[in-house]
Amino acid sequence: MAMPQNSTRENGFCFTQPLNFSCPSPRPGRAGRTLGTVSGGDGCSTPVSNGIASSGAPSPSDSCAEPLCSPAPAEEETPFEEGIKYVSAEGEELACGWGAFTPGCLQLCNTSKGVLFFLCVASFLQGMTVNGFINTVITSIERRFDLRSYQSGLIASSYDIAACVCLTFVSYFGGNGHKPRWLGWGVLVMGLGSLLFALPHFTTGRYEARSAAEVGVCGGNQSLPCSQAASSLSGYRFVFMLGQFLHGMGATPLYTLGVTYLDENVKTNYSPVYIAVFYTAAILGPAAGYLVGGMFLNIYTEIGREIDIAPENTLWVGAWWIGFLGAGAASLLISIPILGYPQRLPGSQRYIVMRVSEAHQIKDGSHKKASDPDFGKTVKDLPRSVLLLLKNPTFIFLCLAGATEATLIAGMSTFGPKFLESQFSLSASEAATFFGYLVVPAGGGGTFLGGFLVNKFKLRCSGIIKLCLLCTVSSLLAIFIFFIHCPNMPMAGVTQMYSGSALPGGHLNLTAACNAQCGCLQEAYSPVCGTDGIMYYSPCHAGCKRVSENLRNGKKVYHECSCVDKALLPGPGDAEPGKCTSSCAKRPLLLCFMFVVILFTFLSSIPALTATLRCVSDRQRSFALGIQWIVVRTLGGIPGPIAFGSMIDKSCLLWQDQCGEQGSCYVYQNSAMSRYTLVAGLVYKVLGTTFFIVACLLYKPPPPESAPGSSDASENGTSDLQEHKPSLPAEEDI
Repeated sequence: MAMPQNSTRENGFCFTQPLNFSCPSPRPGRAGRTLGTVSGGDGCSTPVSNGIASSGAPSPSDSCAEPLCSPAPAEEETPFEEGIKYVSAEGEELACGWGAFTPGCLQLCNTSKGVLFFLCVASFLQGMTVNGFINTVITSIERRFDLRSYQSGLIASSYDIAACVCLTFVSYFGGNGHKPRWLGWGVLVMGLGSLLFALPHFTTGRYEARSAAEVGVCGGNQSLPCSQAASSLSGYRFVFMLGQFLHGMGATPLYTLGVTYLDENVKTNYSPVYIAVFYTAAILGPAAGYLVGGMFLNIYTEIGREIDIAPENTLWVGAWWIGFLGAGAASLLISIPILGYPQRLPGSQRYIVMRVSEAHQIKDGSHKKASDPDFGKTVKDLPRSVLLLLKNPTFIFLCLAGATEATLIAGMSTFGPKFLESQFSLSASEAATFFGYLVVPAGGGGTFLGGFLVNKFKLRCSGIIKLCLLCTVSSLLAIFIFFIHCPNMPMAGVTQMYSGSALPGGHLNLTAACNAQCGCLQEAYSPVCGTDGIMYYSPCHAGCKRVSENLRNGKKVYHECSCVDKALLPGPGDAEPGKCTSSCAKRPLLLCFMFVVILFTFLSSIPALTATLRCVSDRQRSFALGIQWIVVRTLGGIPGPIAFGSMIDKSCLLWQDQCGEQGSCYVYQNSAMSRYTLVAGLVYKVLGTTFFIVACLLYKPPPPESAPGSSDASENGTSDLQEHKPSLPAEEDI
């Protein structure tokens, strides 16, 4: 007899046509069952039969060893060994291509590894742009467009603001839609954001850095009139914010739909490794951004123009905009192949059949609502979806733990180069390169190692949370390294008196007897390093009388500096442009423990993400990631850079003075910067540790008897195949 079946699952496969079961005379000892034609809406049909031993049914992995539906004609299909064939219910095209254009050569990439490659390139570009280039050039942008740290922090936070606005919409509807199309259009929008971010360079006038020669020496100091010196370039911060907003919109599908698309199309055991590779690319992106961005900063922003100041000079602005042009063009190109992928890869059905549920069990059983085949397809189900997640305490506390980690990551990634620049008296390009050397092995290695450990030890959800807890405690202990700091390089009139004594009350006093007759102006900041190892505000403030035309070590040399003590000999000394080199003995120790903090922070990232995917129902995975990212960005990503920027502003010793208006910060107090970093790190690491402990204690796994295709698995959208007996109609009804 014909029995109508309607067993739509999370994967979107169903039997919409009648299944005809015929009963030939059984063979001895066996229940002979011949299934008629199994037909799906996509036209895939084949006669299938199944000889099932009376002792039980074959395992799902036996019946799903090959791709479940091939786009080839039905008559060319090879029956599976066990004779069961799953077909797409909606006639969806599983070939890779754009519309009707699906050449055979493209099908070589129509695999999980092909998807992983293109998504890794996209995440690499996103990380390189948003977390690499922007953080590298933030000091140069502040200098070029007269921004304060909290304003640059707001630019960095615009990315997360956009993500919060778009996450609910993208994760809810994209999770039930065509994920590769959402991903492709997102990468394209991200590329447009990069091009927009570079636009201010081409719409503003030339950068006029007043070089040491223009600033002048003692008695010849010159400065632009205030009407010319003052500018309104800070208004360009809104263009940068819009570019970051587009970055956030475009990257929203990448880390929600991209992760679930990978998870749906690979084996459960391999999923953490695939996701780890994906996130490792996202971590290597910022590292490459720091290194490449640092190289670009050694090129003067006005390419081709001769300039007599070196990159070490604090007035130097590098070619910050080149990286954004390249990354924008690459994002536009990589979006094309991503748009060509099908809604699900050929053969992905077998992985869903084999999946075992680890979803948190809610006491009132409301998690079973997710087993409804039509759940989550309309806006009316949105409140119910949110409520189901809010009833899951493990998910909630994993989100809160992620928010605490995101605050530190966002704050330190934005201002980490500036921290190194101040502590070790480096140029902006040198600091970016140093930070890149830390992030490449620590961030990238920690991210991949986290996914590898989950796969190696076959950790279940509870074990994964305990691994996250161990990593957080380890980084908490290492963060105490910020008790130490490198002392500020002595700067006359800023960190000490010209006589070498401490400044009374910490107030600036740039005038001394040695430069009182020079008529120096505070607007003309061009630091020089004297032969006595002390920095001076400018050649004029050092009392230098003349500058040599011959270059020594690639720098101009100022002579007869009355404020500089000449070593061993009486009389005025010399000075060179730029900061004095720091010889901080604590540098290796500080860098080593910063490496440990970054390593263990990123080591917990993939396990925490895997735990989030496993503690919710399969049908809610994309939406759960979307909600998690909203929490992480609202409580972590957005306030992180703003809070760290304000904190760093508090440790500023010397502000830019533009005709009485405060600009960006020139010199920071290293001890205060380390102290604020330590306090912030302790607070958020302790909170993260607490949240992971609570998530572990409140997690309630499914009953031990749950197996692939069991009732638990069914609730998560998997097949109803069971290990002990086939889910076929009773024999008397066949």
